[in-house]
Amino acid sequence: MKLEISKQVSLAKYTSWQVGGPADFFCEPTTIAEVEEALRFASSKKIPWTVLGGGTNVLISDLGLSGLVIDLQKLTGHEIFEGDGTLSIECLAGTGKSELLKIFLKHKLPPALFMAGLPGDVGGGIVMNAGVAENFVPREFGELIEWIEVLKMDGPHPLLKRISHDEIKWSYRHSEGWKPGVIVKARLTWVGPQDLDILQKVRDANRVRSSKQPLDLPSCGSVFVNPEGKKAAQLIDGCGLKGLRVGGAEVSTKHANFIVNTGGATAEDIRSLIRQVQAQVQKSASVSLKTEVVMLGEFRQT
Repeated sequence: MKLEISKQVSLAKYTSWQVGGPADFFCEPTTIAEVEEALRFASSKKIPWTVLGGGTNVLISDLGLSGLVIDLQKLTGHEIFEGDGTLSIECLAGTGKSELLKIFLKHKLPPALFMAGLPGDVGGGIVMNAGVAENFVPREFGELIEWIEVLKMDGPHPLLKRISHDEIKWSYRHSEGWKPGVIVKARLTWVGPQDLDILQKVRDANRVRSSKQPLDLPSCGSVFVNPEGKKAAQLIDGCGLKGLRVGGAEVSTKHANFIVNTGGATAEDIRSLIRQVQAQVQKSASVSLKTEVVMLGEFRQT
């Protein structure tokens, strides 16, 4: 079946903040072959392409995105391999972290605890080296990745390349060494004994998160990277910024490193609020906050 490519599709419903304008062209591939087809389409039209995963760590401009947006949320599926105290999962990039959580819970393995705190999909987890603030083991995606498969353009043609864990440069909320390209598949491996108490630990961690994080309102998760030796939320809270609003965007009164869409927020509202928080923390605490969220598209120059 030929990949369906649509025109002028609103991206708001594909992001966790529920904001963002239209894509010139939009597609939702379900197989690696369809991702290849999408890349060939962009190449033939000589237009840029943007990959969108779970939409949990991006802020898309109200003006939308030019070129082709390749949404990977339907590129899902996994296989499980077991043996000698080892569990490996080969999964397509759009597979939800919640699906991995279920697998690790079923096998009573420690990665379930860290997965329980992460939204989004596998591809996004690799791109951002997603992790949690707690001192869990593991606590970042890079600790689980054995290899990834990336579609790279060779002229007008996409080629699939396998890249091992050691070829990737892993850092705090970032990964390099595989770009440019589209991550389409990964193998995650964990070696070690079972944790028979893992289900209760996950329940306890979820209870703590629900009490401290605004999970009832649209957000992107943590907006700012924690500066070395400091917590972004504590810096923002220390400046008295909880509850600060621009339009429908608000610094959460529950967790200061979350900006929530209280209803009707625009991308410009959120970006303006981000800028105000950065300016105030710089002024009051002499700390430059960097965003964990990735901004896509054109915003007003302010």
